[in-house]
Amino acid sequence: MNLEEAMQDRRSIRGFLDKPVPRPLLEEIIALANRAPSSMNTQPWHLHVLTGAPLEAVRNGNSERMLAGVPPVREISAHAAYTGPHRERQIEIAVQLFEAMGIERHDKEMRQDWVMRGFRQFDAPVSIVVCLDKALEQDTIGHFDLGAVTYGLTLAAWSKGLGCVINGQGIMQSPVVREHAGIPDDQIIMTCVAMGWPDEGFAANSVVSRRRPVDNVTRFVGFDD
Repeated sequence: MNLEEAMQDRRSIRGFLDKPVPRPLLEEIIALANRAPSSMNTQPWHLHVLTGAPLEAVRNGNSERMLAGVPPVREISAHAAYTGPHRERQIEIAVQLFEAMGIERHDKEMRQDWVMRGFRQFDAPVSIVVCLDKALEQDTIGHFDLGAVTYGLTLAAWSKGLGCVINGQGIMQSPVVREHAGIPDDQIIMTCVAMGWPDEGFAANSVVSRRRPVDNVTRFVGFDD
């Protein structure tokens, strides 16, 4: 698979086979993602790769706290409510996913189950917790750098036959993640990436989010017509 194929074909995977991912393969993926660019070559990221009992403890802790009504506890600022076209695109992908899964608008039980899957890291066999050096906590450039390495993880995984979804729900109870992943105090939990072998029979895995055309997102300045 070449780079263009990986970028065109990649999609978010939310259903995984119950099949472990070998550590050497994960190391290959991380070595590729680690080539991501960063401002002044600071490379401010740290990746904590969870599987087995520690990941199960995170799943259980996240689920228990959310079901008990514990408010989300993140180490980064939560975004404001989406409005305008951002809200429209958020709704569009939700509709695509719910239609694929056969979840009706009025079916509160199935909608709740879908939400809880996110807190369980979509039952993936691997979760990579992406952290930032705390010294750069207020440095938005560092946040940008972590976006680069996170996208690198998803592309590298796809090129090796694995699927991913970048999963902000997975760190909404960050104290649980910090405890069971053993994350040092000098790092900030930013997000996580659920990763594993795609379950081709899982309906939501067929969903491909639509993208705006180039002329909708781009202005060319100084070019001849």
